[in-house]
Amino acid sequence: QVQLVESGGGLVQAGGSLRLSCAASGRTVYRMGWFRQAPGKEREFLAAITWLGFNTNYADSVKGRFTISRDNAKNTVYLQMNSLKPEDTAVYYCAAPDPSTGAYHYWGQGTQVTVSS
Repeated sequence: QVQLVESGGGLVQAGGSLRLSCAASGRTVYRMGWFRQAPGKEREFLAAITWLGFNTNYADSVKGRFTISRDNAKNTVYLQMNSLKPEDTAVYYCAAPDPSTGAYHYWGQGTQVTVSS
């Protein structure tokens, strides 16, 4: 089992920045991802990072504005979000895959990010 707890959401003005954190506990996770879901929309992949390999990938919608990173000593993954736009308003989730399938299976409770214009 893997437990994930997000933090760092809040209200920010357009153009501002926020850093989200996701603390993981339980079994070792080898990849972590960030997703978001806006009202009335499907959950959207944002970014992922391998736990040991330093490999990252991003959705085109956030490339150049968002940065995913991790601190292995703290078992924590971060999402630095810069140049925020009102359309970035959503609930943000971190997730970890089931190692047997590779599909994202473990999810945090989500943290609300609201960007005002």
